[in-house]
Amino acid sequence: MSNLRQREILVERILKERDHFEQLVNRVGYMRRMTLKGVVGTWSVKDTLAYLWAHEQYLADRLYEILHDQPYTPCKSQSALDVFLDEFGYPDFGSPLLEADAAGEWVVERHRHVSLDDLGAQEIEAFCSIISALESMKESTLSRHNNLYQHVIKHTCERYREFARPMRRWLNANGVQKK
Repeated sequence: MSNLRQREILVERILKERDHFEQLVNRVGYMRRMTLKGVVGTWSVKDTLAYLWAHEQYLADRLYEILHDQPYTPCKSQSALDVFLDEFGYPDFGSPLLEADAAGEWVVERHRHVSLDDLGAQEIEAFCSIISALESMKESTLSRHNNLYQHVIKHTCERYREFARPMRRWLNANGVQKK
């Protein structure tokens, strides 16, 4: 199978997973419910969207670098991680030094005072950047990056599924019906 066909299948998969996740978010409904803690562990839906944004923006930026032949080197020291956070506004998810729980809490805290509308717009923009970057990659670029598809799935589909399970349980436990 050609790299271009694999890319088409990947984009279709991401869009399908994304649709399922958005349907769950839409079921939450009211804005006040979006900020209730305890939907996904101790997080609200808004907190979850902030964390998804961080993963998607990280991925979108890495895809941009690939498209423009710019190098990416994961942070190898705590000071480099701190500089990365300040420069990009999200954690370096590629760094072996990154503690996932601490990164999540950092993202949630940073977005605590960002409005839900603004956060939603940022998250959608990052998602669209991923799809756009994937669709504009040439076959030669795709073939040079062996684990690109796994990397994309890790920061999109796997995150959607990770948050969908507890969100579905919360919706059912609180009697929120499908629309």
